[in-house]
Amino acid sequence: MRIIAYLNGAGERKMAAVPGETEAYPLQGLNFLDLVKAAEEQGITLLALTQKQIQGQGPVAADWTQLRLEQPVQAPEVWAAGVTYERSKEARNYEATEGRMDMTTFYDKVYDAVRPEIFLKSTPARTVGPNGYVSLRSDSFWQIPEPELGLVLNRHGHVIGYIVGNDMSCRDIEGENPLYLPQAKIWRRSCSIGPAIRLADTVEDPYAFQISCRIFRNDKLVTEGHATTGQLKRRLDELVTFLTRDNEIMDGTILLTGTCIVPPNEFSLAEGDRIEIAISGIGTLVNIVKSA
Repeated sequence: MRIIAYLNGAGERKMAAVPGETEAYPLQGLNFLDLVKAAEEQGITLLALTQKQIQGQGPVAADWTQLRLEQPVQAPEVWAAGVTYERSKEARNYEATEGRMDMTTFYDKVYDAVRPEIFLKSTPARTVGPNGYVSLRSDSFWQIPEPELGLVLNRHGHVIGYIVGNDMSCRDIEGENPLYLPQAKIWRRSCSIGPAIRLADTVEDPYAFQISCRIFRNDKLVTEGHATTGQLKRRLDELVTFLTRDNEIMDGTILLTGTCIVPPNEFSLAEGDRIEIAISGIGTLVNIVKSA
């Protein structure tokens, strides 16, 4: 079961559920958080509430991907975990050592440490949704998308859904000095989420998600990568435990879980590039790149 948000013909925001592969059925409320609140008030699961609301309803669309999709949730905060895959560690080491891979760095240490790297990635004003544009930072010459599985959390720290995330990153700024991480990660329109939320109750194994990223320039595929969440070094509940430790989170908070797909070292995003990030069972998040 997936939850989506879309604009109807009158430009009004609506919510819908996708119980199968294509057809979308109407839901009450304007935001995923409305569903979270209603389920809690009724003492039932999100899945049960969704099934209750769509029972007897006709579809609003035969193919949900053809709707004018919006962010399914206005996440109050987006957090992110780093160096959770071996490929990410290798990429960070390349940046920090200017290609000298024979050196041990702090990225090697955090990869094996008890405490994971977790940082604040985005706020509502900086986050965009499906088919919106992501922005390049003006003082960086080496920028890439980072395709990631996002965990949608409630205020109790429970995973209630999964979403596709794009953690835009400046490899040159982060590689210059780890203290520059906030500048390498946070700027206007530097985070994208969508196109749907897959309810956690309908996911048998979150380590079986297939992830892909394709980048097009002038309608030509220029780089492509594939991975699976089974390659994660960290467990998902481990990441959530560290995020919520002595920390207050809100319903709809998203935790991005790191990337295992990194474009070739010679690649950098350019204005007009089209980024397509797909996660099996969730959907494909599409964004266009614009200059700052």
